[in-house]
Amino acid sequence: GSPDLEHYLRKLRERLGEVRLIVGLDGGAVNYDQLWSTASLRGLVDGRLKVATLQAGAHSGDVSGVVPSGFRILRRLLSRLEDPDTGEIFPDELKVDIPDQAKREAKSVAALLKNGFSEKFPLLDGVRPVTDDPEALLLNRGWRTQLTVIGFDGLPPTRGAGNVMWPEVRAGLSFRLPPTLDSGRAARFIRETLEKNPPYQAKVEFTVNEYADGWAAPQAEKLAGDLDEASRLFFGRKTMALAEGGSIPLMGLLQAMFPEAAFLITGVLGPQANPHGPDEFLHLPTVQRVTMAVAWVLGKFGNV
Repeated sequence: GSPDLEHYLRKLRERLGEVRLIVGLDGGAVNYDQLWSTASLRGLVDGRLKVATLQAGAHSGDVSGVVPSGFRILRRLLSRLEDPDTGEIFPDELKVDIPDQAKREAKSVAALLKNGFSEKFPLLDGVRPVTDDPEALLLNRGWRTQLTVIGFDGLPPTRGAGNVMWPEVRAGLSFRLPPTLDSGRAARFIRETLEKNPPYQAKVEFTVNEYADGWAAPQAEKLAGDLDEASRLFFGRKTMALAEGGSIPLMGLLQAMFPEAAFLITGVLGPQANPHGPDEFLHLPTVQRVTMAVAWVLGKFGNV
């Protein structure tokens, strides 16, 4: 996410010379039993949706049924993009054809998931995932656009809320995009879809804060062989590839700058790791094994 890193990479391009291997250590893992490599990363569009209907707040008993609720309008606008029952993002402009390789990887990973993703994420007891099909969950997370409302303004906390319809509401929206979708084009489509023909002629504005393309790892047979050997050496099991749900915009820049380089994106963000959460933790035995595996792969590349 650094706004400065690209500048320095380009300044140092000549000194960096021929780059044959790029290593990133912010990848995910489905379990702690083998070495995981990131096969792809999602792109993103981050923005704020504002809906305004009143010049000032008004008594809900006086105004409801006459003035449309900004919250209800916001719900309707989101339904232009997302099915409220399934969470599917349905416009074709926000979809891509999923590669066969990605489907094969999802099938292989799904075979390892005994309880879907229930072990990876801190679900409350009894709460079910979007679907019981682990293969579909993996493709949802890696190759299908998804929407998360990550913030909300305009309404007071419930403890101090009065009987008032507030003049405007604002929602922070995070769209995660398929790795190969053009994020700039997606951002324009999302803004146009949300802003056009607003219900009740309400004042609607979608402000794009950030957008970034996703990334799909280039195929490198030598690296694949080295990763599998390292995984068997330090974990006792074969390596696995995972379509990661997060975004690292830097990867696309590095691939464009160093098109001949192989990419090793791995990490230890496995079950219950909860990255960016208040109880984030590292599984230390896996940290040790991943460190040894990466060092071993670096040694193999250095001896070529």
